[in-house]
Amino acid sequence: MEIRLFGVTDDSIVDGPGLRMAVFVQGCTHRCPGCHNPGAHDPGGGFVARTEELLSRLRANPLETGLTLSGGEPFEQAEACFNLAEGARAMGKDIWIYSGYTWEELRAGDDPARLALLRMADVLIDGRFLLAERTLEAPFRGSRNQRLIDVRASIATGVAALYEPAAWSR
Repeated sequence: MEIRLFGVTDDSIVDGPGLRMAVFVQGCTHRCPGCHNPGAHDPGGGFVARTEELLSRLRANPLETGLTLSGGEPFEQAEACFNLAEGARAMGKDIWIYSGYTWEELRAGDDPARLALLRMADVLIDGRFLLAERTLEAPFRGSRNQRLIDVRASIATGVAALYEPAAWSR
């Protein structure tokens, strides 16, 4: 399956705990002022890759413990991101997703592909980046309004349950 990308980083230590493959998708309608990836906004920019190639790359690096989907906006390419997440999950990797959408916005939507992608996540970092709330103090987040959502616990209870990273991973 094809996916339009802004970039891929192997062995990332800032996009979730442990060593991770961070996949930055191309295209984002949020266009948050101060975004750290403004080059990822244009849905026609970047380059096209195949999800199978990305999964082979992830499989070839046994030190990577997880896959992080970031952007751009992963939920704007939900089917291709689901394909990546499903393949990574089959390898035993955990899945983190950064999104400008909130947990509540994603759950209220009726797009089956977006809901399927959401269910694949272990952790969702939700909410638009707000320049006025920018912080370097919040682990794995760019602004204070963004939350780390424990997706499994949130699905079980029906409300957003916060994820607290281990002290050693911050």
